[in-house]
Amino acid sequence: MSRHEARFQIGQVVRHKLFPFRGVIFDVDPQFANTDEWYESIPEEVRPRKDQPFYHLFAENDRTHYIAYVSEQNLIPDDSDVPLSHPDIPEWFTMTGTGTYELKKHATN
Repeated sequence: MSRHEARFQIGQVVRHKLFPFRGVIFDVDPQFANTDEWYESIPEEVRPRKDQPFYHLFAENDRTHYIAYVSEQNLIPDDSDVPLSHPDIPEWFTMTGTGTYELKKHATN
């Protein structure tokens, strides 16, 4: 098993490299921790490696809000400073004066 330190943090806003969505990270798995069925459903030509951090996002695109599970290799920081509108964010995060998301104390495991 390779040891890889997560590049992104809980509360950080990120954007997908290949698909048009962005979101705020609310959890991190040190390596792939979803089902084989989920993994196999990804087209082979864009299927990520399993030996890297995977992030749980409150994600959104132009049409909807959802939960996304994304590999580190497919994420980049989102520096747009545009607030997210996912309806679950207020339950988990507080927006700081600098426009970042801070995890609420009761939301930690």
